[in-house]
Amino acid sequence: MLPLILTAILAYLLGSVSFGLLTARLFGLGDLRRVGSGNIGATNVLRTGNRLAALLTLLGDAGKGAAAVLIARWLVGEDGAGTAALFAMAGHLWSCFAGFRGGKGVATYLGTLLALYWPMGLMACAVWLAMAAALRISSLAALTAALAAPVFALLVLHWHVAVLVAAMSALVFFKHAANIARLRAGTEPRIGGK
Repeated sequence: MLPLILTAILAYLLGSVSFGLLTARLFGLGDLRRVGSGNIGATNVLRTGNRLAALLTLLGDAGKGAAAVLIARWLVGEDGAGTAALFAMAGHLWSCFAGFRGGKGVATYLGTLLALYWPMGLMACAVWLAMAAALRISSLAALTAALAAPVFALLVLHWHVAVLVAAMSALVFFKHAANIARLRAGTEPRIGGK
C-alpha cells in the first residue's frame, strides 16, 4: 500500500508542473490565466499566437503524464502505472504550484493513455486529430476522444483498465463543463480563434 501512496503523491507533484505557465513565462507571453479562456493548457497558449510555445506546452503536458506512468510501472508495476495516470491528471487539473487551479487535462490525459497502452493512446490521439481537423473545435475533439478511449479499453483490454480510463475521461468532461454549455449554445470558439 505504501508504494502506491508514494506513487500517487509523486505523480500528483509531477502532474502539477504547469508547462503552459512555464512556456508563457519563457516566451514573454504574460500570465495565461489572464489570456483568452484563462486556461493554462496548449489551446490557450495557441491563442497568444505563439505556435512554438503551444507545441512545447502540449509536449510537456503530455510528456509529464507519460513519464509518471512509465516511471511508476518500472518501480511499482501495473497498479502503480494506473495510480500514476490518475494522480498525474489530478495534479494537472488542480496544481499545487498554481493555487490548485490547472488546465483541462487533455494533453496529460493523452500522454497517460499512450504510456498505459500505446495503441489506445494512438487511437485517442487519432480521434482528437480527426475531429479537430474536421470541425476545428478543440473541446469537441477532446470530448470525443475521451468518449472513445474507455470504449476501446473495454473492447480490447480489460474492464479494470476501462474503469480507470472512464474515471480519467470523467475528469476531462468535468473540466469541460463550460465548453459543453458553449457547444450546446453554438458559441464555442474554433481552433486558431482569439
